[in-house]
Amino acid sequence: MNAFKTGALLALLMPFGLLAEPNNWERFRGPNGTGKSDSTKIPTTFSPTDGVVWKVALKGTGNSSPIIWNDRVFVHSSEQDGTKRYLISLDATNGKTLWTKEFSGAKAKTHVKNSLASCTPTTDGERIYNIVWNGEEISLFAHDFNGKEVWKRDFGKYVSQHGPGHSPIVVNGKIIFNNDQDGSAQLFALDSKTGKTVWEAPRKAFRACYSTPLLNKSPEGKMELLVGTTAGITSYDPDKGSENWSYTWSFTKSPLRTVASPIVAAGVVIACSGDGAGDRHLIAVRLGGKGDVTGTNLAWENRKIFPYVPTMLSKDDFVFSVTDKGMAMCHIANSGKEVWTNRLDSPVTASPVMIGDNIFAIGEDGTVYVFKAQGSFQQIAKNSVGEPVFASPAVANDKLFVRGKEHLFCIGKK
Repeated sequence: MNAFKTGALLALLMPFGLLAEPNNWERFRGPNGTGKSDSTKIPTTFSPTDGVVWKVALKGTGNSSPIIWNDRVFVHSSEQDGTKRYLISLDATNGKTLWTKEFSGAKAKTHVKNSLASCTPTTDGERIYNIVWNGEEISLFAHDFNGKEVWKRDFGKYVSQHGPGHSPIVVNGKIIFNNDQDGSAQLFALDSKTGKTVWEAPRKAFRACYSTPLLNKSPEGKMELLVGTTAGITSYDPDKGSENWSYTWSFTKSPLRTVASPIVAAGVVIACSGDGAGDRHLIAVRLGGKGDVTGTNLAWENRKIFPYVPTMLSKDDFVFSVTDKGMAMCHIANSGKEVWTNRLDSPVTASPVMIGDNIFAIGEDGTVYVFKAQGSFQQIAKNSVGEPVFASPAVANDKLFVRGKEHLFCIGKK
């Protein structure tokens, strides 16, 4: 089976609970955005020199996560002075750069913890799809695996006080892109071969959000696309763009920004929002229904303790989270009941990943905390990559890929 057919098959199977191939991490937070890998061969103890298969200095800088397809790694980056953006292809086995595509750009304002290259690419095994912000406007590019441009879609001016950070996904031959900005919001589905619009759905606009959609098998047995932003949570038909149901967020103050991506666990979809001032709001909405389910489907909510930027993880009836200030927590997914909390030593911006039964959470200082995904806190390792980390890691080929401020690390058994 060729790479594209494999990718198309995986796109159909993943929403129904089946696992993707272990050598692919094709989007932000991997297969269907779960942040999970079944690998049992990645070491829990390592250092910048021990347990590192390879380490390479990346051209430019950025908070975009790496993605992996078979023996290829793809990374989005930007020059420090903002004059250029890059899409870089590396050999996953040794870190050697295979090709680099350059895009013109300019310096522009971002949040202190954001970057000019924070949008994570996605791939279907045939093309790489990447959002590029030139400091004023955004475009979505498609390149083949040899670095040749296949198509480009311009989406015009991008307005956000914090810069970019939204990432596309591939769903059954369509590129889903939530173009959420300050003052405007539109959900697009583009043909993966041509870049032409298949469907588009206007959304209520508040503030720019960076959460990435995911797929879910609805209670009726159909595939649904779940989108969580400041507007709330909406379920769409991924083939037609029609709305199945929606839940509208209710804020006590001004609308909060949605950065972390939603997750599904134990019959609820959970979304987090927040603000730099410290305000937080989590909603857990029961799946299913039709139309506006705001008054009926709220399972639980919390306005105090949950993350703003890092996305949560789920396992069985538990949801695990690591907050921006470095608090690791476990709660019951369908009720919000606290199971345990434990403070880590570093603030956290990168989303944690679950590898087997272990959670890997990486602090902004490069410390990698490894603890059990279970109903009691048990830290089993504390490592360091030796430099700051703001990008969420990737897992493929029985390796952990960590993008630091200056280097890309491949961690595993040699």
